[in-house]
Amino acid sequence: MIIERLREYVAAETPTGDAAALNAFADRLAARYGELGGTVRREPAPTGDHLVADFPGRGPRAADAPLLFLAHHDTVWPIGQLENAMPWREADGIIHGPGVFDMKGGLVILETALERVADRDHRPVRVVVVADEEIGSPSARALVTAASAGAYAAFGLEPPHPNGDLKTSRWGSTRVRIEITGREAHAALDPASGISAIDELVDQLIAVRQLIAGYDDVLCNVGTITGGGRTNVVPGSAAADIGFRFVDPETERAVLDAVAGLTAVRSGAELEVRVMSNRPAWQPSGATDALLAEVAAAGRSVGQDVGGAAASGAADTNLTGWLGVPTLDGLGPVGKGAHAVHEQVIAATLAERVDLVAAIISSL
Repeated sequence: MIIERLREYVAAETPTGDAAALNAFADRLAARYGELGGTVRREPAPTGDHLVADFPGRGPRAADAPLLFLAHHDTVWPIGQLENAMPWREADGIIHGPGVFDMKGGLVILETALERVADRDHRPVRVVVVADEEIGSPSARALVTAASAGAYAAFGLEPPHPNGDLKTSRWGSTRVRIEITGREAHAALDPASGISAIDELVDQLIAVRQLIAGYDDVLCNVGTITGGGRTNVVPGSAAADIGFRFVDPETERAVLDAVAGLTAVRSGAELEVRVMSNRPAWQPSGATDALLAEVAAAGRSVGQDVGGAAASGAADTNLTGWLGVPTLDGLGPVGKGAHAVHEQVIAATLAERVDLVAAIISSL
């Protein structure tokens, strides 16, 4: 049943930004959560609705603080990826397909675990499913913040470490766009009256590289560059999107302030720096260590050894961890290939993770 449901979810392709596809999938999730006893509300967003589902507690802990589970239903893959490049395939205990690992496997694990604990005593459970996580959840930050208020702990359904360990902290992640406005002119007849936005952008990117050279724990990736149109026209506009990763908030603030303070090199050029999304660094803490110990005990109750380690990638758990909510991530299935055409999960770990999540819900 778990694998069949995963196949159904993978077949419904949900690229980030495709509101129609994401909302259709949200309909499916909302119906499923309703069947499981949840009260579901939608939080509209231009690029696709987010979902919040509240499941009542049961027994002596019915009035306790809730457990918060964070998930997302968008993927990095376009419509047609399943048919054209990454068909669903099961072989030798491995399942391949777009989104199986990141993170429709996690969605199936959570709902199956919720079904499993229906007759057990447990705390209330709150589930937040975000529609734009793959671009940093820019429209969901306030929602996640509000949902985390008063939570006993937060858990992410993102993929775990390769050995199955959970994630106990994450680097901060910020997407910044540098936009340059220059002046168009004929590149041969009147080049001196033009201001090349592309040349300006190149110089600004070099300045960014020089800026971060003094930091050992900063990652910087220029992910996209756009600009110009014709080789015989001095380009009047150009832009670059840059992904930064930070190990601590102090470094993050220093670097972002410096980037925001960039000024144009060329007279007449205009430069704008915009933060597109931000996930603050979630640093190690005693609260997370204590939560990991509780989860390890829950794991032992179902015959599993649960470990934890820091992670460099970012997710919505960055926010809950930064807010001080005891947080763990990586409750999705074991696999590999997130955002890659060889994306895959180990089929047996789907059931194992269901056992673990159900144990967490019923024992914490």
